[in-house]
Amino acid sequence: MKSADGQEEEQWASRHGFLLAAIGSAAGLGNIWRFSYVAGQNGGASFLIIYLVCILFIGLPIVIAEISIGRNAQSDAVQAFHHARPDQPWYLAGGLAVIGCFFILGFYSVIAGWSLKYFISALTGHLSETQDNSTFFSLFIAQPVEPIFWQAIMMAATVAVVAGGIQKGIEAVNRFLMPILVLIVVILAAYSLTLDDAGLGLAFLFTPDWSAFTRPAVYIAAIGQAFFSLGIGMAIFLTYGAYLPKSHSIPGAAATIVAGDSLLAIVAGLAIFPAVFSFGLNPAQGPELAFITLPELFLLMPGGRWLAILFFGLLVGAALTSMFSILEVPVAYFIRKTGRSRSTVALALGLIIFLLGAPASLGYSVFDSATMGGRNILELYDYAISNLLLPLGGISTALFAGWGWTKAKALGASEFNDKLSGRLWLFCLRFIAPIFIAWAFIALSFF
Repeated sequence: MKSADGQEEEQWASRHGFLLAAIGSAAGLGNIWRFSYVAGQNGGASFLIIYLVCILFIGLPIVIAEISIGRNAQSDAVQAFHHARPDQPWYLAGGLAVIGCFFILGFYSVIAGWSLKYFISALTGHLSETQDNSTFFSLFIAQPVEPIFWQAIMMAATVAVVAGGIQKGIEAVNRFLMPILVLIVVILAAYSLTLDDAGLGLAFLFTPDWSAFTRPAVYIAAIGQAFFSLGIGMAIFLTYGAYLPKSHSIPGAAATIVAGDSLLAIVAGLAIFPAVFSFGLNPAQGPELAFITLPELFLLMPGGRWLAILFFGLLVGAALTSMFSILEVPVAYFIRKTGRSRSTVALALGLIIFLLGAPASLGYSVFDSATMGGRNILELYDYAISNLLLPLGGISTALFAGWGWTKAKALGASEFNDKLSGRLWLFCLRFIAPIFIAWAFIALSFF
């Protein structure tokens, strides 16, 4: 895509850089913070099996579709759909993704701010001196200023990187961050597996409870987690695909991205569940698992302060790699629409998104009485994003690639070229993904 001043089109410097950035976009808080507690609440191994099936037959086909649509047009989310079918209003699917990213990043930046707060507290030793972490967390989120402060820092860092462009900003930072994040999660997993009764955690993660396969709620949770973890439905891969040179294989790249994302989620589970079971804690703690249960666990473990620094450093880094990609979606669109420079657009959108996220950050203090259906503002953001915005965006992409394009155009853009694998891909987009996403969408009203 061309910059606002008409300079050369931005592209990834290398396939390696693209893959690191794309895996980084997927491997965020969804893999570490959200995956662990959702798996814990939904039976561990049973959930993991269903989750991986959803990734294979729903997530991977949509990732391929997004990259194909983006590279075909080499433009932003709205223009890419319009370029592919100018005779039909498919551009609305791109518009939905752009709008959705404002709210998704607003929510995401709040949790990212919490992660940064805990990382600094662990680094200074304040966290290790805390006797009651539940009270520590409650007092922190109940403050009207401090959560906003940490949220603002994470948004500022995100704006700075995205303003730097694709190669010098997003790609360069991911080349630095991603190897560090992988090293940290492997170290944490290796340590966790040495603990007494770590086998109980392994059994929970890898020995399925077959009765869980009869519970619709587990399938709904798995589909929602697949969307949240990969980030499909936000047009991230569509936007990143627009910067991908024609010489790079789309199916191979998509498979690498999905495999890397899934593997990181599993290794994060290996880091968390053996430790949780080793100390007799409940894996179904919910969202507070990372911010209440695990810090209390670190207090009990040898070298716990350093483990806390590593863990919350991992959360901060993972949050940032995803935040870059989410912000890039609306930035790409508004650069084209306004003709303004990348830095100006990134700064303006970053400020708007920060303001949208502020009510969620204040949902435990100033706006603690603002609830709906028993959910506060932050929980409403999470519910609407995971169960409404992302599935709607994902089903739109699946329907467009499966039915909006002609079969020849879809297979050509994706580079399958009417192979058996291409026909299977189209079948997943036309039938499996829409049917199961729609089923999960409807079932939310009943389970």
